[in-house]
Amino acid sequence: MNATALTATDLNLGYDRTRVVHDVSLSITPGRVTALIGPNGSGKSTVLRSLARLHPISTGEVTIHADGTDTPSSALTAKEFARVVTLLSQSRPHPSGVSVREVVAYGRHPHRKRFAALTDADRASIDQALELTGTARMADRPVDQLSGGELQRVWLATCLAQDTGVLLLDEPTNHLDLRYQAEILDLMRELAEDHDTAIGVVLHDLGHAATVADHVVLLEQGRIRSAGTCEEVFTAEDLTEVYGLPITTRIDEDTGLVRVEALPKRRRRAAATR
Repeated sequence: MNATALTATDLNLGYDRTRVVHDVSLSITPGRVTALIGPNGSGKSTVLRSLARLHPISTGEVTIHADGTDTPSSALTAKEFARVVTLLSQSRPHPSGVSVREVVAYGRHPHRKRFAALTDADRASIDQALELTGTARMADRPVDQLSGGELQRVWLATCLAQDTGVLLLDEPTNHLDLRYQAEILDLMRELAEDHDTAIGVVLHDLGHAATVADHVVLLEQGRIRSAGTCEEVFTAEDLTEVYGLPITTRIDEDTGLVRVEALPKRRRRAAATR
């Protein structure tokens, strides 16, 4: 897969006649993880869905850069687009009566002719996706017998089998236990660093963003409040204003990562009485 980038320029997005995203510009670039963060209703998922062509763009443009050329994403057919960009969304079907391997094989649809049998290349991509996500051992199990966390990883494997240069993920660590959260974050870093994948991800957990992201975009009421490295974006002042409660930040001496802490009311009251 050749290195592929996705760039949004001056996006304005809305629902019916209400604009919810205003003049957002950002780039999802090869070998880097770009995290979209912000409180509920800030427009994170709407922006991500517009990048995946699942939400209409009022004004602005999304451009795909591949093979040295820039192409408006709207100029591609659905199958052409699906060969370069894939999305792991929050809402996914719950199939029954099929195995894990069969679900992962769905990801090869953009590369296959209608009713064509799987090729060696298809099978290789499926096997690699199963291995990368740790789902190879359950490949023959029915998906309706899986836990929520296992099914999440199967859908991620399906996205990886699609073999695209751009991977978009909408809150991929939701509903996962601590181990699976860590595995998903590790996999994102592996895909970026070892496979030169361009990754855009919506995350609610700021700790996860600090762990995995090279670039962070902080959204507030549909506008970009700040963008840059975690150290640049995760300031106590900005986060306190955007999230509406006292937030402290520090650099962890052991990991070098930014740590973010929000103080609940009871702890704030206890601190104030000391």
